Amino acid sequence: MDDTDPEQLVRLVAAAAAGDQKAWRDIVERCTPRVHAVVRAQCRDDDLAEEIVQSAFCTVVQKLSEYQEGGRFEAWLLRIAMNRLRDEMRRRGRHAVSTDTSTMVEIAGVPERASSAGDLPGGRLAEALGRLSEADREIIHLRHVGGLSFKEISAALDAPIGTLLARHHRALKKMKDLLDQTPMEDRE
Repeated sequence: MDDTDPEQLVRLVAAAAAGDQKAWRDIVERCTPRVHAVVRAQCRDDDLAEEIVQSAFCTVVQKLSEYQEGGRFEAWLLRIAMNRLRDEMRRRGRHAVSTDTSTMVEIAGVPERASSAGDLPGGRLAEALGRLSEADREIIHLRHVGGLSFKEISAALDAPIGTLLARHHRALKKMKDLLDQTPMEDRE
């Protein structure tokens, strides 16, 4: 199966909605890794991420017959998962935490030599991510951890692409500013 063929996903969704169990299994196999990676990046808890992804798929299977395919299935699934995560974090009275550098490198599949360039003293990247607002972390995670296009992020968050481009740009600028605020001992 070609995981990058959007038309194939459309066919799988239609078949699964008609009751094809193999199509449903193929959808789960195809979509789970990316959804899990994005949820895991937000909560940094494998068990919770797995629980959220399972819950999201349970919702999808219940509503699949009502779903109107428009090439936005993954965005719909991701929006359900992110809403579940927000609800759970609210219920637990805590916020999602930022992703550390090693997790981002692992999810992105960056070669070992490339990851060393991102290793910053004292986990500064993780610290900078942690200092961003939840909305800023979310857009960075969706784009850079989840690998979603701005069109997919727009569908997942139900927000205009222009707004998301601006948010992404501001979030990256904030990250740069935070990283440029290097303590004196790190400069030596």
